[in-house]
Amino acid sequence: MENYGYTKTENTGNQQNNIPYRSEKKIPAALLGILVGWLALNKFYLGYTKEGIIQLVLNIITLGAASVIPFIEGILYLFMSDKQFDDTYVYGKKGWL
Repeated sequence: MENYGYTKTENTGNQQNNIPYRSEKKIPAALLGILVGWLALNKFYLGYTKEGIIQLVLNIITLGAASVIPFIEGILYLFMSDKQFDDTYVYGKKGWL
């Protein structure tokens, strides 16, 4: 299985350098959720096609009222640590809150 340039965060006990862990997908996913969540772009960006389609359909059915969900998700993404975000959404593939 490809990891698309990411290094697993598990079993990294022998790190000699003190470089802080940085997530490459956290900030873009959070901004997409906050700014254009009504298009479900944060879901598609993270690779959740099924969840993205569901979110898009919900937004159409509710005339945009369901866009509060990706807005809240975007805020949650910002307040998570980078390692926790990657473990939960990039590696763990948790599709919803």
